[in-house]
Amino acid sequence: MNMAASELHHRSLRLERVESVTAETSVRHVDQLDAETLESFYTTLEDDLPGPGADPDLEDGEVIVFTDYYRVKRI
Repeated sequence: MNMAASELHHRSLRLERVESVTAETSVRHVDQLDAETLESFYTTLEDDLPGPGADPDLEDGEVIVFTDYYRVKRI
């Protein structure tokens, strides 16, 4: 099933803590996120609930490094 890009961007965001990543994993440091993306990341992390999916800068499967590694999940 194919989804339009606009549909993907409106899906909710979840963060999953992971212990390690492979060399092929797309990883960004939290300092590399723009202000809107950073706010979305922090809100989702603090609330431990799915965040709004309006932020197109976090891709499904990529990993964000903060105090731990967090894999982005679009649900």
